[in-house]
Amino acid sequence: MAVQPFTSEARRRESSDAASLDNDPAFRLHRGGKLEMRSTIPVRDKEDLSLAYTPGVARVCTAIADDPALAHSYTWTSKVVAVVTDGTAVLGLGDIGPAASMPVMEGKSLLFKEFAGIDSVPIALDCTGVDEIVETVVRLAPSFGGINLEDISAPRCFEIEDRLRAALDIPVFHDDQHGTAIVTLAALKNAARLIGRPLSDLRAVVAGAGASGVAVTRMLLEAGIGDIAVSDSRGLIYPGRPGLNPVKEALAADTNRAGLRGSTEEALRGADVFIGLSGSTVHESAIAAMAPDAIVFALSNPTPEVHPDVARRYARVVATGRSDYPNQINNVLAFPGIFRGALDVRARTITEGMKLAAADALAAIVGDDLAPDHVIPGPFDERVAPAVSAAVAEQARREGVSRA
Repeated sequence: MAVQPFTSEARRRESSDAASLDNDPAFRLHRGGKLEMRSTIPVRDKEDLSLAYTPGVARVCTAIADDPALAHSYTWTSKVVAVVTDGTAVLGLGDIGPAASMPVMEGKSLLFKEFAGIDSVPIALDCTGVDEIVETVVRLAPSFGGINLEDISAPRCFEIEDRLRAALDIPVFHDDQHGTAIVTLAALKNAARLIGRPLSDLRAVVAGAGASGVAVTRMLLEAGIGDIAVSDSRGLIYPGRPGLNPVKEALAADTNRAGLRGSTEEALRGADVFIGLSGSTVHESAIAAMAPDAIVFALSNPTPEVHPDVARRYARVVATGRSDYPNQINNVLAFPGIFRGALDVRARTITEGMKLAAADALAAIVGDDLAPDHVIPGPFDERVAPAVSAAVAEQARREGVSRA
């Protein structure tokens, strides 16, 4: 079929449509994208050019060919992260594809730069197969110092991350899983401190067994939560329940020691902690039936599982994923500092210990300012990224996964 010419009428329509969209401040802000690339050295004359490019660059290339470790010092790879998605689980929008995911990936790169001084490149892949994604990222990896996986749907995201961590000797981090888990744990540690109880004394219910639900549950188990039950769209997960995928089967084996069955709301009777990561709705009566001094983290965006004003009628501490309520569980509190610390010490990986250290550092920032409406720092608290990065770097050295 012949390609139709781009006529002047088509250009006028495009211009009119763009003008209409630009009435919205969000569209105006995004016009032309949110990122650009800038050089770090001047090219003022022939001498500069001969050093930055040929022939001087050849000496650097040859040295790196002889000793690949020199790439850390003489290329940008020591300070650049790839932000990789396939567009299958974007924010609360779901599977919208790679092109539509780019504003979010650009936003992630913006946050890396603004909060931790880290350069990053958003990469939206036009493939969804596990093998395809893993192979593509492995082939891209020599250009980067770390891989931040983003908005990849479960359960594929678990296998993709596991395989990339096994294949690469640079940090690989799926933020939807671990960023959410780290910030949630930090906030829960402080909420538990506020009500005067250790984590080991608390019974929690997590609604949602996707990427973030599984990761939050795993991290709370690692931190020593007393008991924790997880639900999906078919109710509570328990050993032997029909239809469980391998990830949920493994989760069933490690959770729900009380053997609860039924719905999320039934499990909340007498529970100390509710963590919502499901996009579902929890009735007010279920929150009212929780234990005294309950802790409610209704984290689905943009609509929490229970309205925070309703939850506050019964719970001592309420957190959401929203910026217009106190105690926002925001991943920007974690991922910039985690990558800053990992890159600074040339970590080969990001360990469970490094994640726990990040959560402890984040929780400690609140200190004596602890209050029901302040169990986690705000995203613009300038202490956050330095504290998290220092803790991550120190733990990487302690565990022997650093190279600096």
